[in-house]
Amino acid sequence: MAELCPLAEELSCCICLELFKEPVTTPCGHNFCMSCLDETWAVQGAPYQCPQCRTVYTTRPLLHKNTVLCAVVGQFQQAEQAQASTDDWTPPAGSPAPSPAAQVSCDHCLKEAAVKTCLVCMASFCQEHVKPHLESPAFLDHRLQAPVRDLQRRKCSQHNRLREFFCPEHSECICHICLVEHKACSPKSLSQASADLEGKLRQKVGFMYGQLNGATHALEEVRARKQNAQDAAGQKIELLKQEYKEMKALVDSSEVSATRKIMEEERRVSSKFDSIYQILLKKRNEIQTLKDELERNLAKADEFEFLEKASKLQGICTKPVYIPKVELDYELIKGVWQGTIDLKNELQRAVQKPQDKKPEEAPSSGNSGDYIASPSQKSQHPGKKPQQDKKPKKTSTVTTPTTSPKMPTFGAPGQTAFPDAKAEEPQALKAKVLEKFLAKSRPELLEYSVKIILDYNTAHYKVSLSDNYTSASVADTVQHYRPHPHRFTYCSQVLGLHSYRKGIHYWEVELQKGTFCGVGVCYSGMDRQGPESRLGRNPASWCVEWFNNKISAWHNNVEKTLPSTKATRVGVLLNCDHGFLIFFAVSADKVHLMYKFKGMDFSDAVHPAFWMFSAGAKLSICSPK
Repeated sequence: MAELCPLAEELSCCICLELFKEPVTTPCGHNFCMSCLDETWAVQGAPYQCPQCRTVYTTRPLLHKNTVLCAVVGQFQQAEQAQASTDDWTPPAGSPAPSPAAQVSCDHCLKEAAVKTCLVCMASFCQEHVKPHLESPAFLDHRLQAPVRDLQRRKCSQHNRLREFFCPEHSECICHICLVEHKACSPKSLSQASADLEGKLRQKVGFMYGQLNGATHALEEVRARKQNAQDAAGQKIELLKQEYKEMKALVDSSEVSATRKIMEEERRVSSKFDSIYQILLKKRNEIQTLKDELERNLAKADEFEFLEKASKLQGICTKPVYIPKVELDYELIKGVWQGTIDLKNELQRAVQKPQDKKPEEAPSSGNSGDYIASPSQKSQHPGKKPQQDKKPKKTSTVTTPTTSPKMPTFGAPGQTAFPDAKAEEPQALKAKVLEKFLAKSRPELLEYSVKIILDYNTAHYKVSLSDNYTSASVADTVQHYRPHPHRFTYCSQVLGLHSYRKGIHYWEVELQKGTFCGVGVCYSGMDRQGPESRLGRNPASWCVEWFNNKISAWHNNVEKTLPSTKATRVGVLLNCDHGFLIFFAVSADKVHLMYKFKGMDFSDAVHPAFWMFSAGAKLSICSPK
C-alpha cells in the first residue's frame, strides 16, 4: 500500500481530507469535493475565495463535475482494493522463515563475524584481522570495543567524523569539529555525559519509587476513610431506626425521608472517594509506566541509543499525589438526628393532649422542614390560646393529613420558607465575580497564567507540533503518530496536555498564519471521531472560531457571530470555581472582551483545545512570562 500513499494524497480533498466525491475544479485549477466547496462558500459568502490558494472571485464561479478526475478516483479505489487483497497472501507452510538479523561482519574479509570494532578506523574486524591492532605499536592509540552494527550512525553527517562528544544544551552527539559551533555550550565526552544522565535518571527512578509508595498509601487511606464514612453513616441510620420504632405508626414517611438524606450524603461522599481513588490509580499507573520506561532505558548497553532516549525521558516530570478533603456533612446528619428527637418529643406531647380537645389546624407547605408548633401559627385561629410549654424550634413546616389526626413531618434543618431567595445568592455572587474579571487589566490577568503544553497523543495526523509542543500547524503530509484512543481522526485538532477541574487559569494564543482556526476548551470525554468532534459542535466544548474574515462563538452547535478585530492574539480565562469562560482580544497591554460563556457547571476535567482548518494555518501558545 505504500506506493499508493502519494497518489492518495493527490486525490484527496483538502477540506474533508478524504478521497474526492463528485470533484469540481475552480478557475484557479484546484480540485475539491462539490459538497465541501458549496458548504465552505455558503459560510464565507461574497467575495468567494479558493480554500487552497485564496484567489478571490467577486461572483461565485459556475462549477461542473470533473468527470476525468472522478474516473481516476474510481480506478484508484479499485487498485487499492486489489492491492489490499494481495497483501493478505501468506507464504505456504514449506516456505523458509525469514532469517534473524545477521551478525556484524568483518569489514576486511567480509566473511567472518567481527569480534572488535575500531573507532579510529571506523571498521570491524574478525579474530584474524584484528591481530595487527593488538600486536603492532602503530595501532596502540586505536580504541577497540565490542562490535558495533551501524558505524555510519556514529559519524557526523556534516563533517564525516566520529561523534565523540555530547551537547546537553542541544541534546545531540557531535564530533570534534562541531565543537566550534557549540563553543557557547558545555559539551562532554560520551562516557561522561552517559554517566551524568545515568546518575540523574537513577535518582529519578528513586524518586518514582517514593511517589509510588505515596500513591499506594494514599489509595489505602482513601479506602479506609471511605469505610469510616460508611460506618459512621450506618451507625446514624441504625440510631434513627431505633428512634422511629417508638413513633412508627405516626411518622413512617418521616423515617423514610430522614434515612434517605443520610444515605444520599453517604453516596455522595462514597462517589467522591471512588472518583479520587480512580484518579490516584491512574496517577500511579502513569508513574509506573514512566518508571518502567526509565528502567528499560537504563538497561540499554549502547551509549548512543541510551543518550538519545535518556535526554527525552529526563524532561518528563510527574506531579506529587494530592488527596482533596472529603468527609460527611456531619452538620446535616446532626440536624437530621436532632430533628428526629424534637419530632418524637412533639409527638409525645401531642399524644398526651386531652382527647376531647379539638385538634388545631396548621398550614400545609410544599417545603419540608423541622417540626414546629410556633405561637404565630396557633394565633391564626381565634379563640385558641397558645400553649406556654412549646418553644419555637428551627424554621419548619407542618402538614395536616385529611384522613388522620395532625401528623408532623420534618426534613433537613435550616431550610427556610424562601428557597428562591437562597438560590439567588450564589448566582448574584457569580455575577459579581464575572464583572470583576471583566474589569481586570492584562497584567492582572497574567497573574493567573498557566503553561500550556500540547498533547501529541491527541493531535490529528495532519497536525504538526513544534517548539517544545507549544506550536501547532496543519502540515502538507501525514505525521507518523502512533495510534492512540485520544487522537482526533476527523478534525485537525489538538488538546492541551493538562486538564483543570477547579481554580482560575489564563493563557494566550498567537494566531501566526491564516484565519481558519479556533481556540477554546472541551471536556476530556469529548468525541474524537466524526463531525460532532469539532470544537463547539457538541455540548462538551466551547470555542471562538476564525473562518476567513468571520469570527464566531460556538457551543452545542449554536453559532453567535462576533464583531471583527485586528488583534492576532487571544486570551482565554477559565474560571472553574464560578463557572464561566471569557475570550479576550489582546493588543499590547490592553485586553478587549470578545465573548463570554457563563452559568456553566464544569462536571468533568476541562482541557484547552485548538482547531486549524487548512494547510498553512498555525497558532502558538504564548509564554506565561
